[in-house]
Amino acid sequence: MINDVINISKNAGTKILEVYNSNDFKIQVKHDKSPVTEADLISHEIIANGLSQISKYPVLSEECIIDYSVRRNWHTFWIVDPLDGTKDFIAKNDQFTVNVALIEDGTPVLGVIYAPALGLMYSAKKDCGAFKNGKKIYNNSKRQSLIATDSNFHSVDETVSFLKKNNISNVQKYGSSLKFGKLAEGKIDIYPRFNGSKEWDIAAGHIVLKEAGCKILDLDTQFEVLYNKENIKNNYFIAMRNDLEINYESNYISSGTRN
Repeated sequence: MINDVINISKNAGTKILEVYNSNDFKIQVKHDKSPVTEADLISHEIIANGLSQISKYPVLSEECIIDYSVRRNWHTFWIVDPLDGTKDFIAKNDQFTVNVALIEDGTPVLGVIYAPALGLMYSAKKDCGAFKNGKKIYNNSKRQSLIATDSNFHSVDETVSFLKKNNISNVQKYGSSLKFGKLAEGKIDIYPRFNGSKEWDIAAGHIVLKEAGCKILDLDTQFEVLYNKENIKNNYFIAMRNDLEINYESNYISSGTRN
């Protein structure tokens, strides 16, 4: 099934690039004040139609939000961000992605992140490893001088404070879910997120990094992030290498290699 999802994501990416390269796309503003383009909507249709041909599972998409009264009993479903990083798309920096994940009982078990403008495909399936363009990846970094990532457009003071508290000065900024891919392949060590994101922003990245020796922790529950909550907005979270730990009282990082 994962190969089907990869192909569906590529098909969506092809159409996204047609709009992207046309330099003539309309931008609208949704009720939450986030931007949306025709590429978002076209990608949604391609992915939703493609997924309906390979499974009978329902689809929760950023462009087709399902009320909790309907999805509360879903045990298995697709969660999709047809164009993650719309601000990056508009800024023409190439750092936007297609995100597709399969959720079972609140946990992602399959995921694809595709960055069509960069030719990057991250994918993972539970207990089968994580891959970048078909080659297995794993974050086995033991760096003591940690490298963090932050958002191009959504950085906040809390993130800056967290990084300063932990003496992390090397911060690489990426758009969309590319941050998860860079963590999975060992280019970075930690990704703190202290402002709003939605379940479809992180589900595909979650399974990719989990299969690559990393984890993503909900700072409210102090456990792994779960999906299909009544409120699809994520709590603050930190994604990081498996060997790193967070002191939840102080947000201080510790590990076997750091004092």
